[in-house]
Amino acid sequence: MKPAAFTYHRAYDVNDTIAQLAELGPDAKILAGGQSLVAMMNFRLARPSALVDITRIAGLDYLERDAKGLRIGALTRHRTVETAKIDGFEVLSKAARWIGHYPIRCRGTFGGSIAHGDSTAEWCILAVLLEAQIVLQGPRGRREVPANEFFHGFFMTATEPDEMIVEVRFPKPAPHAALTEFSQRQGDFAVVAASARLDLAEKEILTSRIVLGGVGQQPYVVDVNLAGQPVNEETWRAAGESAAAQVDPPSDGHGSSAYRKKLTATLVARALAEAAA
Repeated sequence: MKPAAFTYHRAYDVNDTIAQLAELGPDAKILAGGQSLVAMMNFRLARPSALVDITRIAGLDYLERDAKGLRIGALTRHRTVETAKIDGFEVLSKAARWIGHYPIRCRGTFGGSIAHGDSTAEWCILAVLLEAQIVLQGPRGRREVPANEFFHGFFMTATEPDEMIVEVRFPKPAPHAALTEFSQRQGDFAVVAASARLDLAEKEILTSRIVLGGVGQQPYVVDVNLAGQPVNEETWRAAGESAAAQVDPPSDGHGSSAYRKKLTATLVARALAEAAA
């Protein structure tokens, strides 16, 4: 299929983008990498009246580490993150390998994935896991939204129609973090994804955080506290079973709810083991 009719517009800086979005109205969409939006348009699952192309905006493709953490510009390509060596944030480069295929990683953007709001998307899951701040800019200025408040539902986010994501900020290094997932074929969307972050002292867990994808309309934070638990397979297995008991995933052509619950238990245990390694 081909997209429904739309008008094409190019923006050359952030203020120009915001002005065009305000003029074109709420049915306009931003075109960055286009790896998700264009596919949805081709299937007519998305029918924007206009596209505002931001690919020529300079200064939004960066990875910068400072005393406050890590800053990633909205137009940073997945492949750039994959090949980066950022001490304390290795989970990002490792997780990038799960994203589609090589050509998609070379074209798709970090901010575009966050804006799209797919609950199985690696960057959405890790933004919640690592408690990132999503930086938005619009006619009312800049604002920051915590990642765990940014995703409102299936392809729904806190971004207003006249706003754009300009940056994602990760406030704290996470040397003990991991993401793993299961898909039917390499490069396909995840059926279920699991991520975990640990703070460790010797062989004991100080704090933990587990976030899932594919079990609901947005990344799901598992209610489990592993503080004081030993670093071993029994802890991982019990946490996986606890996570599976909490979720009520949907059934679709990729798997039943029961199947997703079994995947959840296995993948949570695996993510915790990888995070602790």
